[in-house]
Amino acid sequence: MRATVKDVARLANVSPKTVSNVVNGTVPVSPATRERVEQAMAQLDYVPNFSARGLRNGRTGLIALALPDLATPFSAELVHEVVEIAHRQRLAVQLEETGNDPQRELELLTRARANLVDGLILNPVALDQSAIAPGMTLPPAVILGEVQQDIVDGVGVDSVGAARALTRMLAEGGRRRIAILGVRRHVDAATAETRTRGYREALAELGIPWDPELEIACDEWHPAGGAAALERFLERHEPPDALFCFTDSLAYGALSVLRAAGLSVPGDVAVSGFDDLAMSPYAAPALTSVAFSRRVIAEEAVRLLQEQIEDRGRAPRRVVVPFEIRRRASTG
Repeated sequence: MRATVKDVARLANVSPKTVSNVVNGTVPVSPATRERVEQAMAQLDYVPNFSARGLRNGRTGLIALALPDLATPFSAELVHEVVEIAHRQRLAVQLEETGNDPQRELELLTRARANLVDGLILNPVALDQSAIAPGMTLPPAVILGEVQQDIVDGVGVDSVGAARALTRMLAEGGRRRIAILGVRRHVDAATAETRTRGYREALAELGIPWDPELEIACDEWHPAGGAAALERFLERHEPPDALFCFTDSLAYGALSVLRAAGLSVPGDVAVSGFDDLAMSPYAAPALTSVAFSRRVIAEEAVRLLQEQIEDRGRAPRRVVVPFEIRRRASTG
């Protein structure tokens, strides 16, 4: 016969409530007790009945994570961390791709309101186009990234401050023609807007005149898109002294174009990215980038979502994850 909670409790010499606390992960249990209960569960081949638990408390044990593009390296790193953190909390994760489409966001919110998932972690691209809007009846939700509002919880990095610091660093050694790669002309994206704002603020602080020609448009934030945008720029302009790419993926494409054009990095053009992907230290040359912890983002997002699930009436909160600039060979 299938083992029960009472069977596990008897073998581990604890109460059935303690077994439930270990399974649900909602009440702290000492490491020694947790290990004893988990050993008993393994010995008895005990499988928690999460469906029955969901019927009792109105929860599914399933949360959704929705990102604009699951094909990017950044998304892969973030998904890995969220799934790992959720697993520790006995939560399953349903992955979704919004494709920057507010209609897809709305479908996910509707699914959450219908209790098909307990909550949603969402990375909207632009607030004014997002399905999360004032006046809506919202399920537990946490938004990631640069979009800021006071409707639901949020977790993100100070992109304005990071872009400002990175631009100041690029100006060291007398570089004056500092270009940015990733400005979006056809998509209203909070990430591009905040990083552009930080760049412009740094130029003003440094006394460097703003030149709109040095703001290189690129709506496709992947290596091929970055390469194509920089190629078009170099056909009409002299190379900049430095290039701030809004993502590391854009920087990979830029590095290949500069190399093909016979330009040395960092001798002719210093290059930096943003996100510090796992492969960036192994680029040629190793890429300078703005680094921040995907693990911390995942921990905070899951924590805030669980708090909302437990207390739907609390005020929304925003967590700002710290960043640092990791200087490597691409900037000298």
